[in-house]
Amino acid sequence: IEVSCGALTETLLESELFGHVKGAFTGAIKDRVGRFELANGGTIFLDEIDAFSTALQVKLLRVLQENEFERVGDTKTVKVDLRIITATNQDLQKLITQDKFRKDLYYRLNIISIEVPPLKERKGDIPLLIEDFIKRHAGHTNKKITGISKEAVCILADYDWPGNIRQLRNCIRMMVVMCDRDMLDVQDIPPEIYKVRQLTSGSR
Repeated sequence: IEVSCGALTETLLESELFGHVKGAFTGAIKDRVGRFELANGGTIFLDEIDAFSTALQVKLLRVLQENEFERVGDTKTVKVDLRIITATNQDLQKLITQDKFRKDLYYRLNIISIEVPPLKERKGDIPLLIEDFIKRHAGHTNKKITGISKEAVCILADYDWPGNIRQLRNCIRMMVVMCDRDMLDVQDIPPEIYKVRQLTSGSR
């Protein structure tokens, strides 16, 4: 079960994770099971864990320590057994010094830590990611795009991708949507990326 925490307000995130009962707040017209409950017996992935408010951090800490919680507006305790994986692009230790992230939660979460280098430091992944994104977006848009030219891959692989994988994915999505052929090529690359390549090449 995946939750994009940064995309939700505090109230919505609390309801999304813990669920709620009818009448718990305006708009709660029926009971709702939260993501923690849905992930019981499996794994939940919390993306952008830094988006948690202090109050929600306390509730998450309880889930980690006691494997239990209450739905919003309810007094009945729900027991769960699950694995929690979190991700962030922020320096949590810096947020701790700013009193924006709880130290005890950090140490409770930081059992196994995997640091993923930015895309510009793993250029070898780019061709495989491009291939995967083409298949996905071609399928979603019902386009019969079978691949991409080697020259286009070289240009894309040479770009630094400050927005990392999200930026690459959105780039390929746009290329697929705009392409009217069965193969992506250099002319399909967004101008802002191709111009960087031209400027870099011209300065060498």
